[in-house]
Amino acid sequence: MQARSAGLFRTALLLTGQDAAEAEDLLQLCLERAYRHWGRITRQGGEPERYARRILVNAANDRWRRLKRRPERSLDVADTASSVPDRAGEVADRDALTRALADLPQRQRLVIVLRYFDDMEMAEIAVALGCSIGTVRSHLSRGLSAMRQAIGEEAPEPREGARS
Repeated sequence: MQARSAGLFRTALLLTGQDAAEAEDLLQLCLERAYRHWGRITRQGGEPERYARRILVNAANDRWRRLKRRPERSLDVADTASSVPDRAGEVADRDALTRALADLPQRQRLVIVLRYFDDMEMAEIAVALGCSIGTVRSHLSRGLSAMRQAIGEEAPEPREGARS
């Protein structure tokens, strides 16, 4: 767990909408729960990281249920790329993406984070969330569409035979 805590923290950070304090609390809860059940995890020959990631997803869902929906955030991103020639444009793009991600409904955010930030396959995500692969694809498609719309990017034309 110590070796993977940085990766789990990144996931927690994305699941909480870039709130570092909430992400630390979520990760702490995850690691505590994993520690309590460590004997069972190792006896069953399970994968500790998968188990911890499942705890993280469940804890994020629990947190989401407790909190009221956050007020809408503005996505206005100042065009700093022209005045600062270094990486300001990249930072602004990253900020716009993380804000758009934070404004997604919880399930869509979970699917996008697990798919693109944790590089999980659709079947793994379906197992982690306890739903079908079709539901995962639906959440992924809707979430990406909402993020594109939020940042003002036109959706690409679907390719024939393309799979998510």
